Amino acid sequence: MKEMKATRNCSSIPSSLHFSIGILCLLLLAGCSLIDDTLEDRAKDYEMDYELRLVTNITTEIHTQLGMETDVQLAADLREHLKDIFTDFAHDVDLSFYDTKGDSLRLYHDQHIMDANQQSYVLNLPMRQYMHLAVANVVDNPVVGLTNDERCHPSRLETVDGGGTPARTQADTISSHTTGLFTARLPMDVKEGVDQSFHVRLYMANCAAALVVDPRGHDISSLRVYTTGFASRFNICDSTYTFAQQSPIVQTSKVKTTGSEACYVSVNFPSREPKEQKAPAYTWGTRSVIETTEPFIAKEGDETLWQFKAYITKADGTTTETILSLCTPLRAGQLKIIRGFVTDEGAVQTNDHAVGVSVTLNWEEGTHHEISL
Repeated sequence: MKEMKATRNCSSIPSSLHFSIGILCLLLLAGCSLIDDTLEDRAKDYEMDYELRLVTNITTEIHTQLGMETDVQLAADLREHLKDIFTDFAHDVDLSFYDTKGDSLRLYHDQHIMDANQQSYVLNLPMRQYMHLAVANVVDNPVVGLTNDERCHPSRLETVDGGGTPARTQADTISSHTTGLFTARLPMDVKEGVDQSFHVRLYMANCAAALVVDPRGHDISSLRVYTTGFASRFNICDSTYTFAQQSPIVQTSKVKTTGSEACYVSVNFPSREPKEQKAPAYTWGTRSVIETTEPFIAKEGDETLWQFKAYITKADGTTTETILSLCTPLRAGQLKIIRGFVTDEGAVQTNDHAVGVSVTLNWEEGTHHEISL
């Protein structure tokens, strides 16, 4: 009888009430799940302050090498040529936030036109640990591309062709960079319920070399100048450079000048540092300049680290090749100026005793000897 009574009492509950209780249970269960998800993925606004830090020797180098009264106009012309390279002004910034576990996937990506030396952005980020990478001034630099940036550790700046893909071979002749490239990396621990702000300093990743040539009455309209010995890739996360077994040849740009001397400039990644132990040349490292007491003072090594290559075709149709070799490194943020003059043989000589000179008369394309770097 008790069982029958209980059955009658349950059946007396309206069907609509059965439905409401069922929905309520489902909502409670779903609510618990939503609360857990919210706790896990809760996002908050965080202020990110970005600042470009230009560490360079351009003023000192121009004053040292072009400090004579007769060099005033040439110095001004060179500064004008390099105004978009040695600058603390960022046109564009690319911001990536990566997972610190697993295969370091990018979790958040943001891009801005900064047009400033300093700028703050408010980003909405879920609480967790991130590795943050930032790159500035890539948009207007068709020679360099940001590649493999879907993951943190493979993300890099590298020489690309006109289509935005890596250069076909490392031996290709490439153009000079057109902007000063800046990068930063910052581990971030975004915490729940804590007001946080993050300050990100970006430092220069490329550099420049200039060859000033006094014609001394010779026709140098055929003069072609290249540089070589520089990195082809910059690994953003660990701030290191990658060097190919055969360095790319960088085509210089001729500075617009009004005087008799000609000036040729290449903008590129840095050279290697002097080798400290026996190892294959392409494994030599280089330093990334941040802020040290004397970032551009270096001891001369025993090996050639980088070179200028100059070619002059004379009136008789023969070409003279001059290779100017340097054993001191060219570092990120640095400008190096070499002064030379043209001889009757069409060679480019220099009075700088730190520069090695090799001359090949009657040089022909494809028959010259490559000097190992």
